[in-house]
Amino acid sequence: MAKVRLNFWQVWNMSFGFLGIQFGFALQNANVSRIFETLGASIDQIPILWIAAPVTGLIVQPIIGYLSDRTWGKLGRRRPYFLFGAILASLALLIMPNSPALWIAAGMLWIMDASINISMEPFRALVADILPSEQRTTGFAVQSFFIGTGAIIASVLPYIFTNWLGISNTAPAGEIPPSVRYSFYIGAFAFISAVGWTVLRTKEYPPENIYEFEHNKLQSKGLLKGVAEIFRSFIGMPKTMIQLAVVQFFSWFALFAMWIYTTPAVTHHIYGATDTSSGLFNEGANWVGVLFAIYNGFAALTAFLLPWIAKRTSRKTVHMISLICGGIGLASFYVIKDPNLLLISELGIGLAWSSILAMPYAILAGSIPSEKMGIYMGIFNFFIVIPQITAAAILGFFVKHFFNNEAIYALLIGGVSMIIAAALVMFVNDLDEVN
Repeated sequence: MAKVRLNFWQVWNMSFGFLGIQFGFALQNANVSRIFETLGASIDQIPILWIAAPVTGLIVQPIIGYLSDRTWGKLGRRRPYFLFGAILASLALLIMPNSPALWIAAGMLWIMDASINISMEPFRALVADILPSEQRTTGFAVQSFFIGTGAIIASVLPYIFTNWLGISNTAPAGEIPPSVRYSFYIGAFAFISAVGWTVLRTKEYPPENIYEFEHNKLQSKGLLKGVAEIFRSFIGMPKTMIQLAVVQFFSWFALFAMWIYTTPAVTHHIYGATDTSSGLFNEGANWVGVLFAIYNGFAALTAFLLPWIAKRTSRKTVHMISLICGGIGLASFYVIKDPNLLLISELGIGLAWSSILAMPYAILAGSIPSEKMGIYMGIFNFFIVIPQITAAAILGFFVKHFFNNEAIYALLIGGVSMIIAAALVMFVNDLDEVN
């Protein structure tokens, strides 16, 4: 069945839920290390505590992709998963900043990240399901815009509550400041509201032959058959997907290093703060939220520019240049001493982030069969979470034993990793020449 071109507002509505999803991810990325340190975690413990996030993605995303490929009902194919994940994630966002102990916060990270992944994975498949090939790059770019916009607001919320609204940014030792707790409450509301908008305002294509669809679903019914199908699909990955996987590994290794180590790197290396209950530490932690807002904001601004440039060059060229800029920006944290100058570094990181959220998916969508779009988008997530698991497993060891627990070196390693990813982009075959 030929896919109909959608107008801008239809593409807007189908991607709007990503605004809420990114509220969840941005609050998690900018504040969870802060919460862990506040509850007593040491610098070398933080990566292991963070390992919950990639492990849940590794397990959840291919399963949700497989199930959503086989789902059809009143809410369609992907939308039931958007809604279910949004409800769970919103509840987790309400509970996370009220964790009374480190082990509870670590457990809530598992639940929160699993729930966000349940909502997020089908959104990637939805773009490939509904949009014709020539609109896919635009579709993923609109998602990038909402990811950036949501993250701007969510990342800067503690700063706004503290500096604009006068909400306390400090708390007794072992307690999360009110500015952080209120930010998570706003995030819970935004998550369920934005995803609900997409669920209500987007229609999906039914299977071309519903009887054949139901028959095939019955034939492959059962957990073992599902696992076998995921394994077969993994073994049979298209060549382009394998090439992209290597690029993704080094890209996301760098991003994970940034997310888990920016707070300790900035508060310790630049602000010189070590006491997590001090005003100086919390000032630095709030500034990290601002920095994250800047890179996400720049990603939102460039989201529509990158497809335009890709049409006149290539998606590979755009992705390579963006990753180089991101690597330089991340590595520059090592030499910069003025917190305000870090805003410039974040522009390069924002450009890389915008490209990472759009270009690999646009390239991938042209190389995989439509009937397996969900499962392959889920499997593709392996190459996002495996580097994060790797980073969580080794960065803490290296930072502790080779760099005397100086978190800034993790950001330097991340910058080098992103530049390696840029070099590897040129070995990817983009089979879908329509940009």
